[in-house]
Amino acid sequence: MSLLTWNHACEVEVPAMDDQHGILMDTVNELRLAMTHGRGREEVSEILDRLIEFTRMHFQSEEQLMEQAAFPGLAEHRLAHQRMLAELLAAAHCLQYGKFAKIQPQLSALRDSLLQHIEILDREYAPWLAKLGDG
Repeated sequence: MSLLTWNHACEVEVPAMDDQHGILMDTVNELRLAMTHGRGREEVSEILDRLIEFTRMHFQSEEQLMEQAAFPGLAEHRLAHQRMLAELLAAAHCLQYGKFAKIQPQLSALRDSLLQHIEILDREYAPWLAKLGDG
């Protein structure tokens, strides 16, 4: 799993969301490095728990912003958030029950999902919010 790097394709031009996306990417990278460097299950679990909690907070913030702006793609976006959170929780479950080897492919898929989510779905709300003066 390669490191996530911030680039122009990641910008949604909503400063709070861009900042949160950067934190998500940094935390995914921290998790990857912990696993690559053979950190123990406890340390990896701690980082994964932090990622889950921050992801929940970010998704709530993003959904609230879209709701306030009456963004028409909110329902689809919310479903995508639920799927990603379920993937994170499944990875945490594997880790908790000693299936450490199974978590690597899950996290690799999650990394790709996160990047695709930001670069495609999240960018859809940027023009809508900018048009309303919220971006």
